[in-house]
Amino acid sequence: MAETTSRVLSLLALLQTHRQWSGPELARRLEVTERTLRRDVDRLRELGYSVEATRGAAGGYRLEAGSQLPPLLLTDDEAVTMAIGLRLAAGLGLADGETTTLSALAKFEQVLPAALRQRVAALTGHLQPATPRGAEVSTELLGQLALACRDTERIRFHYVAGGGLESDRVVEPHSLVASNGHWFFVAWDRQRDAWRTFRVDRMSRFFGTRVHFEQRDLPAADAAEFVAVAVGSIAPRLEAAVVMQLPLDTMREYFGAWAEGAVAAGPGETRWPFGGRSYEEMLGALAWIPAGVDYAIVDNPGFAAFASEAGARMARAGVS
Repeated sequence: MAETTSRVLSLLALLQTHRQWSGPELARRLEVTERTLRRDVDRLRELGYSVEATRGAAGGYRLEAGSQLPPLLLTDDEAVTMAIGLRLAAGLGLADGETTTLSALAKFEQVLPAALRQRVAALTGHLQPATPRGAEVSTELLGQLALACRDTERIRFHYVAGGGLESDRVVEPHSLVASNGHWFFVAWDRQRDAWRTFRVDRMSRFFGTRVHFEQRDLPAADAAEFVAVAVGSIAPRLEAAVVMQLPLDTMREYFGAWAEGAVAAGPGETRWPFGGRSYEEMLGALAWIPAGVDYAIVDNPGFAAFASEAGARMARAGVS
């Protein structure tokens, strides 16, 4: 009996970490026959878990939402992570976040072993959400988006851009990022054939397609960096551009995500737009241009004069 219980719990853990498993693969991982696997699936169903089974080459087993919430199987690290997430979620702009997350946390921590409660208290005592409260978003929508990211499932939704333009999008999800007081959804936009960020509070009429895809490489170190670049380029207070003596492909390879907006300006030349909240901030962008590459500042004579004067001061400072 103990061996059977342990195996059923292992089966539950596998079903919770992957969208769908084929029968042969589950049986192989559990080291049982497919007949034994079917019996273990029936035991999970008796415990309240809704396990869907489909036939055919693309079939398999998947854990579906049921009529009631069954017990969850968590490792110690997963339990600590969940408790910390609940504590931080109250300040991240979730609809009814303070009420629902704190009540859920109270129930969750009540059953945590003392050692795990101490870990949670120690960690959250030194954690501060980097994002202030912004526009409220639906926790249900965040959950749906997170699952779509996990399962690499293509989705559709309605979107209202900052200027009020409405559109229906079909995207391949990548990540969710909290930044600048908002939740952002990073995805490959199939209509635009490019990576895009979407404010979650501006999304509606979401539904999944059950069409899966191969994840693409994000043109940044991680999703947080990609959002930082995208958000910073939405409405800079000041703008300028440089034309550098560097082919566009070479420039994009060197700049990565920061090459957003760059276009070919001629044979072996690239025009790169950038912006910032001040001339001093914009000056830092010029440091990205590789050493030995000539460039000219265009579209902002005021910034060009500022950069020239700053360069002269730095040159004087370097003279001993």
